[in-house]
Amino acid sequence: MGFCGRVVIVAITILLAMVYKQYGDMSAPKPVPELNMKQYWGPGDAKRYKEDVSIKPFKIEYGPEVIDKLRAKLDDVPALTPPLDGTAFEYGFNTDRLKHILSYWSTSYLDKWASGRQKFLNKFPQFHTQIQGLNMHYIHVKPGNVSKGTKVLPLLLLHGWPGSVREFYDIIPKLTTESSDKAGFVFEVIVPSLPGYGWSQGSAKKGLSPSEVAIVMKNLMTRIGFNKFYIQGGDWGSLIGNYMATFFQKDVLGVHLNMCSIMTPLSYPKMFLAALKPSLFVDEQYVDYYFPLGSKFSNIIEETGYMHIQATKPDTIGTVLQGNPIGLAAYILEKFSTWTNPAYRNLQDGGLEKYFTLDALLDNVMIYYLTNSITTSQRIYAEAFTTDELKKELDRIPTTVPAACAKFRHELFQQPDWILRDHFTNLVQSNHFSDGGHFAAMQLPDVLYQDFVKFISSVRN
Repeated sequence: MGFCGRVVIVAITILLAMVYKQYGDMSAPKPVPELNMKQYWGPGDAKRYKEDVSIKPFKIEYGPEVIDKLRAKLDDVPALTPPLDGTAFEYGFNTDRLKHILSYWSTSYLDKWASGRQKFLNKFPQFHTQIQGLNMHYIHVKPGNVSKGTKVLPLLLLHGWPGSVREFYDIIPKLTTESSDKAGFVFEVIVPSLPGYGWSQGSAKKGLSPSEVAIVMKNLMTRIGFNKFYIQGGDWGSLIGNYMATFFQKDVLGVHLNMCSIMTPLSYPKMFLAALKPSLFVDEQYVDYYFPLGSKFSNIIEETGYMHIQATKPDTIGTVLQGNPIGLAAYILEKFSTWTNPAYRNLQDGGLEKYFTLDALLDNVMIYYLTNSITTSQRIYAEAFTTDELKKELDRIPTTVPAACAKFRHELFQQPDWILRDHFTNLVQSNHFSDGGHFAAMQLPDVLYQDFVKFISSVRN
């Protein structure tokens, strides 16, 4: 072999060694970081803070003066720009449809506020307690008349944006009632409003990112009396639940998520590799949940303009929406249209009432309006994309907690199990559903419930 041949072999060897080392560096697992369980997020000086560890009953109460003021705003509709001829929701919320919803809101919905909707929102026991400087709100429902020998399992339900605790109202009774499909167990359910959402106080300090919210949620569960528990979550609840199962692996008994995804140096290269021959990585009948990447990426671009605004200027868009029920309804309800099914852009009514009632949708909007929480709810986006948060690379920390992914056809983003197992090393269940979108607990509570119970049965057995 000549000199040039030896040089080529040496160069190739060095290159392969560099590639191998780079791959090793990118795929090497990271340890769980040291956590500050007492980080203060309230106003003022942390040194003056003394936590009130009491748990106080809470009730939603808004009198006629609040409702009358809202009704006056809804009746004073500005000259809304008509939709373009022949368009539905392709340009955003259709203003003809909006006028109909505003009319219903100001009459039928508000007419029954005190005796109807407010009473409905108070149907479950609710509480406040102080965690890390924040007054935290949560629903706590215990099962009644538990049969002898039936295990009561603590369960934390986590919502996201632009949702709220309202998302879980239909699934809570199913979880807390004994039935044949939950042979031997039933759930005691905790449903917190995330910090800055609804009746939970927003942070007064920078840095309350999803990973920090995970710590707040763990402290909340400890306060209530649960050191070990199960988790179910979607949207931000999925990410926060993931981080809880990463940080507290001895305490989280199982984590069930809709909208499963991880972000590692290898997750995106793996996604592109799988796109070359999807059937090698995904059962052929489910390929269209993930591919083709072009159309999936196009839909993500179309649906995440809000995210760029909220991740960079949450207070600006918050100021536009706060105290403005008309704009707030359009901004929030648009997500319940196209995130349920992107094809609903082409429907004149946005498909909003295919799965949801107007009362249910307006309950959720009312929570944001009455609590003035739209700005504080959006700040989590800005905190999630800071350099400090991203460089933690928390998905590179493997979690051995039993995990399940419920994959609904019209979810905004999906990843194959081949990728998810890099982080969820004990992924015991991954099911695809031919229907459903981003708000699964509210849209298809029976389907989500059955999948969750199947997962718990599997873990317990």
